[in-house]
Amino acid sequence: MNQSSKLIRSRFKFPFVCGLLLFAVGLVTCSPPSDVTVQETMAASVQQGPQPAGDMTVSAQPFVAVARQAKAAVINISSVKKSARRGEHGPLPFFDDPFFRRFFGEEFQGPVPTPREHQEQGHGSGVIVTTDGYIVTNNHVVEGADELTVSLPDKRTFKAKVIGTDPKTDVAVIKIDASNLSVLPWGDARQLEVGEMVLAIGNPFGLSQTVTMGIISAVGRANMGIVDYEDFIQTDAAINPGNSGGALVNLKGELIGINTAIFTQSGGYMGIGFAIPSNMAKSVMESLIKHGKVVRGWIGVSIQEITQDLAKEFGVTDTKGALIADVTENSPAARANLERGDIITNYHGTTIRDPGQLRALVAETAPGTTVTLSLLRNKKPHDVTITIGELPVERTKISRRDDGRGKGEHVLTGITVENVTDQSQRLGQPNLRSGVVVTEIEADSHAERAGLRAGDVIREINRKPVKDIRDFERITNQLSPNSPVLLLLSRGNATIFLSVNAEH
Repeated sequence: MNQSSKLIRSRFKFPFVCGLLLFAVGLVTCSPPSDVTVQETMAASVQQGPQPAGDMTVSAQPFVAVARQAKAAVINISSVKKSARRGEHGPLPFFDDPFFRRFFGEEFQGPVPTPREHQEQGHGSGVIVTTDGYIVTNNHVVEGADELTVSLPDKRTFKAKVIGTDPKTDVAVIKIDASNLSVLPWGDARQLEVGEMVLAIGNPFGLSQTVTMGIISAVGRANMGIVDYEDFIQTDAAINPGNSGGALVNLKGELIGINTAIFTQSGGYMGIGFAIPSNMAKSVMESLIKHGKVVRGWIGVSIQEITQDLAKEFGVTDTKGALIADVTENSPAARANLERGDIITNYHGTTIRDPGQLRALVAETAPGTTVTLSLLRNKKPHDVTITIGELPVERTKISRRDDGRGKGEHVLTGITVENVTDQSQRLGQPNLRSGVVVTEIEADSHAERAGLRAGDVIREINRKPVKDIRDFERITNQLSPNSPVLLLLSRGNATIFLSVNAEH
């Protein structure tokens, strides 16, 4: 029987399906004294050398210490999605009887089924990274959730707020109102080596505080089709549904990855799991907390892999690196005089394996940072200094969120816009050169009730001109919660004002 392989994200949804439980007996571990650090325990283990085969106490201690430290900072996330659906049964059969039609008319359809609230529950994991309650998890764990409940290892529960999400990396940040929490320190995933031992901690199948052990199987996994920015750590530590958002930890007790997906033929663990590297997760987290969105670096080049054939054409012996296929006008790359055919081999001290790695490194770099690129041009090495720009935003969505500091939603929450220049031909207005076009509106939002429509072009907000998405984001970020907003719109061939307020 042929089985198809697939990548699945390890968020666990109820109903819970019971399987065969295997119990292990005779496993004994010893805990180190409370004042012994993980590093000290590891050092003691190494200094004492090999132990007799029957005595596993010393060699087990480092794992015990790391597991204890990590478990205190890994939490369970329960999500609830609510949706209204009509009853499964339609009108009763006798409402189609001609006798009823004679008295009530052909238009009479009988009583409409009463909508019922449907709830979908899910479970995932998260990692506490600040003592005041910021938690990193996966976007797919919290996406679309109406309620989030966080359960701590000490059995306390808290309602959580979504601070921000980034589907492009599958990272999300949530927050609970708590203090003096245990945290996991960030490690440097760029220093990982294949074969290094790691622990994965999470809540698979709703089973809390589960620790599994494995090694780093590979680094820099990309082109998996999971998210836009991929630079995954691959591990054989067991990861199952419910582990999403949990911690991948090295033997120093540092967070080096956020578990996110598995490769499987059966739907369960098969020895291949993927984690978002800590450097990427931390960069996204900091941007979401500071800006409410992810600000990504950009240099303005189209890049591609170097095949064996291309390597011959460009006179290089190695297929590592990223080949520049095009340079965007007026971009940082253009100002740094990068050219088509240049092969980028090193980015600010990091050797480039492939285009995916370069793309991720640039995206993680804060705009305004000056970096050094090493490249080959006409077979000769060059070093180029370049100042990183900000990735142009082509589309933005004002999502429902709270920044954790008491700032609520404004009346434009729930709309998605794009630069009008990207949409002018489709709108039949090729002469439009500025503004943002509304592409989506959430049902029953203030904007929809006020009469805003998909296809409307927003030219002003509160009498302030909106030339592009940058203007739109800057102005909407300054809006006060529930304050009325005056929009100037282009709708077809007409120009109109539209007032949006919380009473709509």
